[in-house]
Amino acid sequence: MTRMLPLAAIAAMSGFAAPASADDPLAAHRWKSRVLVIVAPEGGDPRVEAQRREARVRRADYAERDLVLVEAIGTGAEADRIRHRFGIGAGDFRVVLVGKDGEAKLTEAAPIPSTRLFSMIDAMPMRRDEKGRR
Repeated sequence: MTRMLPLAAIAAMSGFAAPASADDPLAAHRWKSRVLVIVAPEGGDPRVEAQRREARVRRADYAERDLVLVEAIGTGAEADRIRHRFGIGAGDFRVVLVGKDGEAKLTEAAPIPSTRLFSMIDAMPMRRDEKGRR
């Protein structure tokens, strides 16, 4: 008996998934980069600076893991779109790790230490495959 796979499943397995929705503020990163999103009501929040500092100090480790930083700080159309995408309230602080597939892998209400972040990324099947090819 032959089982038919939906076209989307075939496209995803072949690496040619349908383009991301135009409503997705992170669509440009899909299948290219992992994204660490910082969401905060204001830029003066010390948690924002703590997460930025982690990213600066570990810049080479971020690059090695194809990890980019995106901020949704304060108000504005782009920040609102990101908050809406992840269901985050306007007054909430969150850090969201988004995989190359565009899905949230980890959401925290405090800065994420690099050791925890990298441990999670390094355990992902796609990352293990990338390390095997390098």
